[in-house]
Formats: sequence, C-alpha cells, structure tokens
Amino acid sequence: MTQRRTSIPIRIGRVTVGGNAPVVVQSMTKTDTRDILATINQIQELEECGCEIVRVAVPDKEAVEAIPAIKREASLPLIADIHFDYRLALAALQAGIDGLRINPGNIRDREQTAKIVAAAREKEIPIRIGVNAGSLPVNFEPDAPLAERMVNMALEQTRFMENLNFNLIKVSLKAFDVPTTVQAYQMIADKIPYPLHLGITEAGLPRAGAIRSAIGLGILLYQGIGDTIRVSLSAHPCEEVFVAYEILKTLGLRQRGATLVSCPSCGRAEVDIVALAEAVDKHLQKITNPIKVAVMGCVVNGPGEATDADVGIACGKGKGAIFRKGKVVSTVKEENFLEALKTEIDSLSLDWRGLARW
Repeated sequence: MTQRRTSIPIRIGRVTVGGNAPVVVQSMTKTDTRDILATINQIQELEECGCEIVRVAVPDKEAVEAIPAIKREASLPLIADIHFDYRLALAALQAGIDGLRINPGNIRDREQTAKIVAAAREKEIPIRIGVNAGSLPVNFEPDAPLAERMVNMALEQTRFMENLNFNLIKVSLKAFDVPTTVQAYQMIADKIPYPLHLGITEAGLPRAGAIRSAIGLGILLYQGIGDTIRVSLSAHPCEEVFVAYEILKTLGLRQRGATLVSCPSCGRAEVDIVALAEAVDKHLQKITNPIKVAVMGCVVNGPGEATDADVGIACGKGKGAIFRKGKVVSTVKEENFLEALKTEIDSLSLDWRGLARW
C-alpha cells in the first residue's frame, strides 16, 4: 500500500479529518430534515453503527430551523448539505452547524460564495467543496474530459476561498463512473493540501453499489488517497456505514466489528456451511470488537483458517472442532455447531471489553 497522502487536518465538531487522523466514516440521513424526531432517531442509529460524521439535506428555511433542535439531541458532528441558495448556508452557520457542503456547480455567484466564506471564517467552520459530475455547468470547459473539468472546478473554488484567507477546506470529486472518479482524485491529490472526501455518487442498490464503491474507493485508499469516505447506497444509511468499514478493514486501515472468514462450500463439504455462516454472520452484527471468526467446511483449508482466526470451526461429517486463538477447545456435534460458536464468540467479546476497560 502506498504511503498515505499528507493533508492539512481540520476539525468538524469533535472529529479530526486529515493529517494523521484515521480515515473517517461518514453518511447522510435519508429522512426529511424538517421531521426533527425522525432525523434525530436516524442520527442515533448511525452513531450506534459506527458513523462518525453525518450530513443532512437543507433544502429550505424550515430545514434550517430544525438544525438547533437536531443538534441538541445528536452527538455526531452535523454537516449541512447546501445547493442553489447561498442564504441557506448563512442560516445554517447561524443555527450552529459543524460543517458546510456547498456545490460549486450550482452556487456560481462569487459575491454569494464570498459571503458564505466570510461567515464560515468568522465561526471557524469548515467547508467541503463538493464537485459532482452530474451538476457541472454545461458551459464550464465543455471540451475538456470530464475528470479534468471536475478537478478544474474544484481548483477554481479552492483558489477563490484561499484568496479570501480561508483554508478550512475539504474537497470531493464524485461521479457514478468509477474510472472518472478515480482519475479525478488522482489528478488533484498533489495539487492541493486539503483533506479529500471520497465517494462514488449514486452507487445504486446495496449489491451492485457496494461492489462499485469498494472498487473505486479501494483503489484510491490503497494509493494513499482519502481522508473521509461515504458509500452512497439506495438503502438505510447504516448499510452505507457497514460497507465503508468493510472496505477500510479489508485494506487494514480501520478495525471495527467482527470479520467473518467463511468457505464458499463445495462438493467436499459434509455440512450446510452456507446456512451456518449466515447464522454466525447474523450473530456477529452485534459485535463491535475487531475479532476474526472462521467458519470452514472441510479439511483442505478448514483447520488452517480456523487456527488463524480468533474463533473458528472446522467442520467434518457430523462433528467439528472449535478453535480459539489457534488451539482446539472442544469438539462438538453438528447440531451444536452454532451454539458452540456463539458461546466462544461472546466469551471472547467479553474478554475484549475487559481489556478495553483495563
């Protein structure tokens, strides 16, 4: 893996983005922000599943007016997503927002942008310059390749803010097309010192969207590019957070929650390994500690993978060996596979909590 790109750290509420801070996991509420209770409830759900920064849509004055009430009940840093109307950004700053996302593709008036920057500078609130491929003005460098247009739009906005003595900046360059997105981030990475927020915009439903996001974000993160990520799925936002952490865990960048190693099953397996793995995976959803669990179906790789895991099972005909930290702790009958694994998983999780307290 390439050494991580150096960026200037900024603070969004209590969370540091960039510098030496871990890659931060973000999401966005899918409630109507004007529905204060529903929005608060979803933010609390997001916090429970590991989200670290949350963005809310601010389409009108009523949504702005909901921000103080939401802030009182939500402990996650809150970013206001602003499009078209600069006055909503000014009002969100007055309402106590922790960060702004503005789209330079639809707030083009320099005087309006200058007013946003001046107010953000006074309150020391960061601004994300959020460039989206789908909202670039049609007359902005129309003959240039799309990735280049996205980068130039971001650079134009960045330089404008710098000239206003403002550097609490984060930048994103999102497209649905993965090669375009990757190219845009690669192009801008050494041109600015600011944190980069990664995302594949409108990635789709979970099955395809998770793959699309994993490829795009995974390439960039492996190259050391990226300080925050959001996986944009047509699903509950906690699904976005889950996929984001799986990407980071796979690259060894963050560790949160259990990792399940399970064999795909084949004609050698003498048990229903798929059903067992699904049941174990369901049980692991409540585990926040970074433990590794292996569910293996035969003697080819089973013992080795199970031994390598914190907890594992190597299944055979009618019985299986339960491993913990590389040692066999019991041999159980097939009907007891799931309960024996759950017992060892829960015991190990309690040990982790004890170590954390100590």
